[in-house]
Amino acid sequence: MTATAPKQVAFMTRAGMPVSTECRVTYTEVSPPGRLAYKTLTDFVPDVTPYEVATVVEFQATADGVKLTITFDAMHDDLWTERARAGHDSQMRKLDGLLAAQGKTLRS
Repeated sequence: MTATAPKQVAFMTRAGMPVSTECRVTYTEVSPPGRLAYKTLTDFVPDVTPYEVATVVEFQATADGVKLTITFDAMHDDLWTERARAGHDSQMRKLDGLLAAQGKTLRS
């Protein structure tokens, strides 16, 4: 993962964090077509012992398409848990944009 936007770079620099970090993920379940689970090693937070965060992504067919649900472990404090949630939200906005570019719609 690499911060590229000026605001991101400034935040990372102020927080004493690297601007670029390797993301280590271990997939714990791959059950097509409905479920993907993985653990991410959180080893980039200053002064915090590395630990894993479990995430589950579920896909459920609905009458209108597909419902996507992401569930993840709380992190070591509320601030970092909120940052993780914001990261997932950002990924979903990127998916919205990709689908829109393909002429598809997504409802939150």
